[in-house]
Amino acid sequence: MNTDLDLRKLRYFVAVADELNFGRAAEALMIAQPVLSRQIRAFEAELGVQLFVRDTRGTELTEPGRLLYQEAKSLLASASAVRRRVAIAARGETEFTVGFMPGLMVTSAVRAFQRTHPDVTIQVMRTSWDDQVRVLHDGRADVSYLRRPFDGAGLATELLFSEPRVVVLPADHELATASSVLMADLAGEHLLQDPAAVPEWEAIAIEMRRRPGRVRPPGRTVEEKLELVAVGNGIAILPLSTAHFYRRDDVAVVSVSDLPPTDVLLGWDGGRRSALIDAFVAIARDPK
Repeated sequence: MNTDLDLRKLRYFVAVADELNFGRAAEALMIAQPVLSRQIRAFEAELGVQLFVRDTRGTELTEPGRLLYQEAKSLLASASAVRRRVAIAARGETEFTVGFMPGLMVTSAVRAFQRTHPDVTIQVMRTSWDDQVRVLHDGRADVSYLRRPFDGAGLATELLFSEPRVVVLPADHELATASSVLMADLAGEHLLQDPAAVPEWEAIAIEMRRRPGRVRPPGRTVEEKLELVAVGNGIAILPLSTAHFYRRDDVAVVSVSDLPPTDVLLGWDGGRRSALIDAFVAIARDPK
């Protein structure tokens, strides 16, 4: 029996695992649902395990399915990165992509890089908390400006600078005119982001879970968070540069005195050797 993983079937599996719905997964993959079902059954037969359970309640992952799902995305990202590195080697590194988190300005470094590498086509890519590291692992970006916290496994990084964090409140909030607040002052608020992005929120989150009626889905983008803040649905903790970049009249930005600063780092694939990456890292340290 062939025990090699079929990457195409693995992608189909991930699509179904993401949606837990064969119909929606088939639409996302742009294939017919019966074809997807046959491919998943064939994949299960190749592996010798059942990956999904389908019944009247819907589609669920089995225990082997959950294990494969945990590993699958990194496997697919590695395969994508290998393909990209081969393509880069073939074309001689004539393109270079820089990822950056919202609120960060990379113009100075990009311009300085262009001046010293006029034959290289440089692209920029806006990232988010969800994919700021993924774009490095899957090869979409050569380097990426990162904000903590993130999983640094497999990455090389260079600390660039640190900056304060602030709370963004509705303009009519009772704390909107305060010169600064403490985290404890925010205990009764709803945080409009993944608490993992603000590890110091854990103690407050535990308290909030005891309060009925406080569960709301987090905003995914900065723009969504600010819209929800403006209408009074909650608050957001942001780096100062992000809050200033997205400044608007219907929200207030207030310092949080007991929050430590957040770091901004430049990251890249730690296993990759590239003269262009070395050059960009040197420029990013001092882009003037």
